[in-house]
Amino acid sequence: MGLFLGIEGGGSRTQACLGDERGRILAKAVAGPSNPLKVGIEGAKKELLRAARAVLRRVSTAAARDEPPVVGAARGRRHHKPLLVAVCAGVAGVDRPAVSRPLLAWLRKAIPARHHLLATDAAIALHAALGTAAGMIVVSGTGSIAYARNPRGQTLRAGGWGASFDDLGSGYDLGRKAIMAALRDFDGRGERTLLTQKICRALQLTDITKILLKNLDTQQVAALFPLVSEAARQGDRVARRLLAQAACDLAQLALALARRLGRRRMISVVCAGGVFRSSPTLRRSFARYVHQRMPSARVRLLQREPVEGALAMARMLAT
Repeated sequence: MGLFLGIEGGGSRTQACLGDERGRILAKAVAGPSNPLKVGIEGAKKELLRAARAVLRRVSTAAARDEPPVVGAARGRRHHKPLLVAVCAGVAGVDRPAVSRPLLAWLRKAIPARHHLLATDAAIALHAALGTAAGMIVVSGTGSIAYARNPRGQTLRAGGWGASFDDLGSGYDLGRKAIMAALRDFDGRGERTLLTQKICRALQLTDITKILLKNLDTQQVAALFPLVSEAARQGDRVARRLLAQAACDLAQLALALARRLGRRRMISVVCAGGVFRSSPTLRRSFARYVHQRMPSARVRLLQREPVEGALAMARMLAT
């Protein structure tokens, strides 16, 4: 039976999804972060391969347990190794040729299949949301980016230029601004905020200034985002302003793409990523900002996992 492998590689985790030609999902597996701009190309390879092997092993084990072994056509060996028809990996940070070329070459060797495709994580999320239809997706996870397709099938992007210079409205951006607000609170330069106490408790700090000794990486800073959402629910004005600003920044990504597409009406705008999923407040603010400029836009939350978009794109490679 021919199988198809979809992989989503992001700044927080890597997920693999294996399916068959009937459209069934047979197994899923999760590994660590694989954004090559954050963990390096070798680090990305390690986690992508780890996720792929885990999901293939689950199907092989199930086949060995429930079905008689098959005979390998090439060597006549009895085996349970699945036949991969196509692999699609949607990985953050691979829209740069210096990253995509070596990673795709490695993918072809490391995970043998008839067809291979390396795309961005935003591209597979867009496919999970809209298939091949026109529209856009705005992603806010560890980083942020927007990706769109016009009726002619041409694609555009906005944002996603990395934590050092962009990623506004992302989990990293919110975590960094929460730390800044807490330090300003400590100095007396800013408004009092529950974020100071929450960050200290989460990171086991005696006071907020000790955060400078932690040397937090991008993922650890992004992991502080839920504290902002929690403080906002408790009425903290600083946290509420941070969420409102993030929603505005993310809406600007959508509006910029709409201008470039030349479409302001009846366009689908799909929200994806952990920040959107976990904060109804941010989603409502985002929709409000978008509707101020595009009243007829259809704003909704992504209901499928982006990795399912990668799996669907893998199936398309064989058609």
